[in-house]
Amino acid sequence: MTSQQKHTSEHLSVQAYDYSLFGKVKTVPMDKIRQIIGRRMAASWQNVPHVTHHDEVDISDLETLRHQHNEKAKSGSRLSTLSFIVKACLAGLKEHPDFNSSLDETGEKLFIKEYFNIGIAVDTLGGLLVPVLKNADKLSLEEIASSAGSLAEKARTGKLSFADAEGGTFTVTSLGKIGGTAFTPIINAPEVAIMGVSRARQKPIEFEGQIALRLMLPLSLSYDHRVIDGAMAARFMGVVRDRLFAPESLL
Repeated sequence: MTSQQKHTSEHLSVQAYDYSLFGKVKTVPMDKIRQIIGRRMAASWQNVPHVTHHDEVDISDLETLRHQHNEKAKSGSRLSTLSFIVKACLAGLKEHPDFNSSLDETGEKLFIKEYFNIGIAVDTLGGLLVPVLKNADKLSLEEIASSAGSLAEKARTGKLSFADAEGGTFTVTSLGKIGGTAFTPIINAPEVAIMGVSRARQKPIEFEGQIALRLMLPLSLSYDHRVIDGAMAARFMGVVRDRLFAPESLL
């Protein structure tokens, strides 16, 4: 091994300091789950060439449809905005199967999965957990909303099993009402893509030849550039955007 090869193969780490030299410091041990998540995210970032495609979609009609449905529905069949997003992503995965794949360690083989298990990132007191909605393509909007809600509750109450969090093929992570206009989600490797969802806001846009105030939802699609290029990402996002803009197509 040459000196240059040896240098590039070494692990580069952030320099450590004695922070107490600069002022008072409180030391807090990292939660075990956060440590595991941190290592996985660092490995993904270091090994996967990330690119993020940002876009936004008009979900005014979607929210109107959702509220109308929920006013008439029983408690067990209520729809969430997330359920529409998952359905729209499933449409994208079926039209562009490379997004539902994993790359082998050599980078020579692509495993395209014919099942659709959607990871749903959940913010918990113990850190970010990703329960997996198995065979999501076989579920209705109501079933997706109900199942995702049940998995999120299990994650927040510490009842999530290993089986609940394995086998994902694509992940959706949402900041919901917390805020933000866009972000760059880290891919949940060995998956090759992840959809980030920021807070929807009313914005003035051109609509049907006039300026109108519409509810716009920011979307951020991070993808593995070894598998997916920019044009593929734009086409995938186009499918998701079109389905969300015309929500009747997802019913």
